[in-house]
Amino acid sequence: MTSNGFTPARVVRLAVLSFGALLFLSPYIFMISTAGKAQSDIFTSSLSLIPEHWHLVENFSKAWSRVSMTTLLFNGVLVCLLILVFQVVVAIPCAYAMAKLKFRAARAMMVLVMLGLLVPIHATALPLYVAFDRVGALNSYVSLVAPFTISVFGIFLFLQFFRSMPDDLIHAARLDGMSEVGIIARVIVPNAWPAITAFAIFSVVAHWNDLYWPLIVVSNQAYATPPLGLLYFRAAEAGDDYGALMAATLIITFPLVAAFLLAQKRFVEGITMTGLKG
Repeated sequence: MTSNGFTPARVVRLAVLSFGALLFLSPYIFMISTAGKAQSDIFTSSLSLIPEHWHLVENFSKAWSRVSMTTLLFNGVLVCLLILVFQVVVAIPCAYAMAKLKFRAARAMMVLVMLGLLVPIHATALPLYVAFDRVGALNSYVSLVAPFTISVFGIFLFLQFFRSMPDDLIHAARLDGMSEVGIIARVIVPNAWPAITAFAIFSVVAHWNDLYWPLIVVSNQAYATPPLGLLYFRAAEAGDDYGALMAATLIITFPLVAAFLLAQKRFVEGITMTGLKG
């Protein structure tokens, strides 16, 4: 072992991990580089990450002014937050019942959950669109949120987590006179925050980046989500101002990056603990 504690195997491992991190970060690095370049620098034959002429302020000013970036970010936060709240409120009781309560339909419900994981949104998009159109719910937050209020992935994730929780904890709560609702609120949820954080990352990233469903049900820019707003921005810019487009993309992706950096410890802990199936 060397004096600073780095063995050859550890050096190789760190080098491989650093290369992998750089590989995954390269698209984001390229976005930052392009967002700071003038139009003439982007289409040059030489590829350089350092801009020759800095246009960072100009590109970000265009990103904020050409579309209502504040509205896009507000819609993204509101839609993702509503979806997450409904998903957690539905998934936790369902997963608790399947993991800790004994009833005949438990196996059938598990089969339905597994089948639900196989059904993509594309398969149900047409009937959902017709239903929302008939009730006049298109171009609204209802049409953006309602189809995703039940997450079979969330139920499955919490199910795996709750199976690893000791039954004695729940039995003790019942001996104290708690109802099943009280057990969920005062015992299950406080101990499930790692799994909730992990699921929150999955849910927010999926619905923040979702373009397919908003593109179907939204034609009013007032209800546009961030990915849909990028389409409007590209149309307004005739599709060729890539510096401003990359600046807009950075603005829209920054909340996700910040949220993951803040919650990464609980995210890793939640993923690890949900894998401890008892």
